[in-house]
Amino acid sequence: MRRSIFQWAWRRALHSVLSPGDMGIDLGTANTLVYVKGRGIVLNEPSVVAIDDDTMQVLAVGNDAKRMVGRTPARISAIRPLRKGVIADFDVTEAMIRHFIRKVHDRRVFLHPSVVVGVAAGVTEVERRAVQDAARQAGVWEIRIMDEPMAAAIGAGMPVSEPVGNMIVDIGGGTSEVAVISLGGICTQRSLRIASEAIDEAIALYLRHEANLYIGESTAEQIKISIGSAFPLPKETTTQVRGKDLVTGLPRKVVITSSEIREACAEPVAAIVEVVKETLDATAPELAADIMNRGIVLAGGGSLLRGLDQLISAETDIPVYVAQEPMNCVVLGTARYLEELDDLPFSSSA
Repeated sequence: MRRSIFQWAWRRALHSVLSPGDMGIDLGTANTLVYVKGRGIVLNEPSVVAIDDDTMQVLAVGNDAKRMVGRTPARISAIRPLRKGVIADFDVTEAMIRHFIRKVHDRRVFLHPSVVVGVAAGVTEVERRAVQDAARQAGVWEIRIMDEPMAAAIGAGMPVSEPVGNMIVDIGGGTSEVAVISLGGICTQRSLRIASEAIDEAIALYLRHEANLYIGESTAEQIKISIGSAFPLPKETTTQVRGKDLVTGLPRKVVITSSEIREACAEPVAAIVEVVKETLDATAPELAADIMNRGIVLAGGGSLLRGLDQLISAETDIPVYVAQEPMNCVVLGTARYLEELDDLPFSSSA
């Protein structure tokens, strides 16, 4: 025991000299957020990397790469290295993590931070190991993996350590995760690889079938943000959409309504509502009673879809609330865990 304490103290002292900028990372399918200890959230950029296919050189990462999506020449690919909450391209993910670490630390090459990374709770052990390996290859000193539902609940300010049922619904870019948490652990959990990106794809598919109009993922996302909804609006709205006519191949614009987009989103939204109901069905009676009293909390960028809280509340007959900073909940949860690491000499690390 004495030797273990000495080793931990020596490691922490050496680490404090070599790497003062420990980090919490929300490695999301759509966006990556980075928290640096003592500085707060310092980065929020799309999880996109632009690659030269001929030389395999990374040309741009984050915001710069996102602007290239759908606008690159044949030899350049703007890709998302994470799909459905897991790593789809290991090398590109490693390059992206390294870029973000150096960016938030002013490109200091010899910095080796400790990192807490939020990952989807439904990933396999192989997928979890891929995140750890990518972070190590990017220069991370010490890595801890944290389940996103737990991180989101902590970031949303829920009393996860108390003996009461807390239900969190974290809707990200690639995955929707629902968890019931009590006494610092996940009691019941469901993961669905349908989330914000699936809604964007449904909008693009609807316009292709109903209006013979081809649009890209960025346009579909903008439509969702501007007039998308999951529940009837007090006043329906319209927007103008520009794309390519599938018949003539020429540019064309159409006017669509919020009710049409709600119809387009119906299938993926219904799948998210269904997984919430399944989780409630699998929850112990005492915890379910707590949730009835305390309500359900929504986190993640997908929770910002208009009327989603109203729809879930109508389907479950339980109050539903959107977290104060839904897009930041996971990274804020990793940040809180990171701030407590010094008091956890025997906490597990990868």
